[in-house]
Amino acid sequence: MIDDTQGSDKTGISRRLFLATAAGAAASASLISAAGAQQAVAPPRILKFSDHEPLGGMRTRFLKDVVFPSIEKESNGRLKIEDHWNGEVAAAYDALGAVSTKGVTDMATVVPEYTAKEMPLHQIFKSFPTGPSGARQVDFFRRIYSDIPAFAAELEKNNLVPLFFGTGYPVAFFSTAPLSKLDEIAGGKWRSASFWHLDFLRNAGATPVTMHWGPEVYDALKNKTLDGLMVNVDSGYMLKVHEAAPNVLVSRDLWLGHLYLLTMNKGVWDSLAQQDRDAIHRAAHNSYQTLGAVMDRSFDAQLDDLRKADASVRILDRHEPLRFAAVTKYREVQSAWAADQKNKGVENAGPTISAVAAIMDEFLG
Repeated sequence: MIDDTQGSDKTGISRRLFLATAAGAAASASLISAAGAQQAVAPPRILKFSDHEPLGGMRTRFLKDVVFPSIEKESNGRLKIEDHWNGEVAAAYDALGAVSTKGVTDMATVVPEYTAKEMPLHQIFKSFPTGPSGARQVDFFRRIYSDIPAFAAELEKNNLVPLFFGTGYPVAFFSTAPLSKLDEIAGGKWRSASFWHLDFLRNAGATPVTMHWGPEVYDALKNKTLDGLMVNVDSGYMLKVHEAAPNVLVSRDLWLGHLYLLTMNKGVWDSLAQQDRDAIHRAAHNSYQTLGAVMDRSFDAQLDDLRKADASVRILDRHEPLRFAAVTKYREVQSAWAADQKNKGVENAGPTISAVAAIMDEFLG
């Protein structure tokens, strides 16, 4: 018979106790391994996303090809975006409601211009006729959201958390008649969607026209009931307005101030683990590093395509946008708007415009 306790005075552990301990350790290791395997194959959190535009343009492709893969990568696969485009889930004017209150989608692209009543302060960006472009524009908006808390507060009031933003291209003037300089818009009928730009056109001597965006704009230009269009160059290009209004004046300095906010429902955001929120922040930071250069390349390509389509494209010199800005009397327009907003209960409209203007002056200085 073998004595199980033999040698226990030297090691302090009997052979029976050693075998029992080893068996227990093996069982524990097996349980830990099984738990780890179960965790490794846990399904990702699916986040439903809605965009009102079709997949294909620079902005939508950047989300699909850069931002969303980065979110999935930074979260180590814990988050996955289920993307829906072309208003499949919510149209442009319905996006805010869909993501903030209706629970239709976890994430959505929200355009502040379409929800001026709910997001009055976000209208301020379009009140400047000149501004930075490309990477400098990206830096400008990142600085705005970092330094002026009123904008994040306005989003939170709408139950939104900002994740990322896409910016608009510079403004272009598409004219049915030859147009050698901006002074020549005076006396003509010019269409714009922005209430700021309507005032700018009026102060520049033109007759501002409001018209639904779509084929009717092209038809009005073709039929000469409309003389020109003040719009971001990519929208004009996509609608092919250059076929009816082939005379184009453009500058990187002509500011649009258009934002496409990638937002998330605040309740959904709060339900995410901190490591996943951090992953989204890292993904946004990484994506911003290339956004400006991509926009610059796309802007140049659009001008090349316009020229190939027989449009007459002239890039303004750096002094011309500044002269146009003076003609628009935009400071007076801003002051009048701020006073009106104060009467409507938006007490911080004036101070917020001043804060944005200070940063704008720094970027343009």
